[in-house]
Amino acid sequence: MSLFSCKPFQVWLAALACLPLGSVAHAVPLQWVTVGDPGNTADTAPAGYGAVATSFQIMKFEFTNQQYTDFLNSVATTDTYSLYNANMGSNARGGITQSGASGAYTYSVKTNMGDKPVNYVSWFDAARVSNWYQNGATSSSSTEIGAYTLVGGQISGTAPAVNPGATFYVPTEDQWYKAAYYMGGGTSAGYWDFATQSDSNPTAVTAGSTGIGSAGSTGNFANYLSAADWNGQNGNVTTVGTNGGPSAYGAFDMSGNLTEWNDLTGAAGSLRGYRGGYFENYAPNTYSYFRYLNSPDTENLAVGFRLAGPVSSPSPVPEIDPATGSSALSLVAGVLAMIEQRRRRAALVA
Repeated sequence: MSLFSCKPFQVWLAALACLPLGSVAHAVPLQWVTVGDPGNTADTAPAGYGAVATSFQIMKFEFTNQQYTDFLNSVATTDTYSLYNANMGSNARGGITQSGASGAYTYSVKTNMGDKPVNYVSWFDAARVSNWYQNGATSSSSTEIGAYTLVGGQISGTAPAVNPGATFYVPTEDQWYKAAYYMGGGTSAGYWDFATQSDSNPTAVTAGSTGIGSAGSTGNFANYLSAADWNGQNGNVTTVGTNGGPSAYGAFDMSGNLTEWNDLTGAAGSLRGYRGGYFENYAPNTYSYFRYLNSPDTENLAVGFRLAGPVSSPSPVPEIDPATGSSALSLVAGVLAMIEQRRRRAALVA
């Protein structure tokens, strides 16, 4: 007799078959890295950044155009909260087009832009993405409550504080800084100057015709200095994770591609922060001392984001694609593989 019954899995499949597919979004799963060494010391040059009391997770890559397109198609058929910026479609460095009329908007990634980081997003957009994931990442998931409480359809003004217990949120400045520059391996390990585990200026990447960075995922490289020429642009965003090596904790593109929103301390305020270099920056702006403050409703071609969360938060489960069901099949295959692995382990010790 098998030690592992398939009955719970059969029940799960039955429940899956009853789901109304139109209510479930197709969301690209987020990939996380864990930032450990809790209670680490702050940097001394520049002074005062990077100390974080607890371990946390942060996205391995910048949030992409494909991920943001899935979000838009889920919640922005009317686009009540101005989540889509027309420059995403009209500017060659933007990656998303909008079609149809209000109430029936649909969104598509441009050719070769799905795996590039999304730009023209405000802090409020990132906060709504956080809420969407926190509430299940479906077409019925609220974008207005969860990690942040946005009142009256707020798209400008004072950014609210992150709510206690948030499982997806914009990282604080110290969290972002630590994930990028801390050397790891202890609570007083020190900091790199660049997010490629280096104190030397990274070499600027070039790009092929589809925007894949020339460095791959290793080495002291970054997408800056307008060196990644493709799609007719003198400098452009490039495929996430192809622009040199990661930080000590495994996060990519934190010294280039796009500068990224941070939540400062996480308290409410009229300003939010940027950290990291971007594709047009000169070398000093990829360095750890570069920081910038701006209104949270700012949207431009140089700024994107990645999310953070507590270590205890599971990554989002791959969700069902209403058109193909491919994500559901992937999930089924994964569960079956897990059951088979457990059966084999049980047989070995029987």
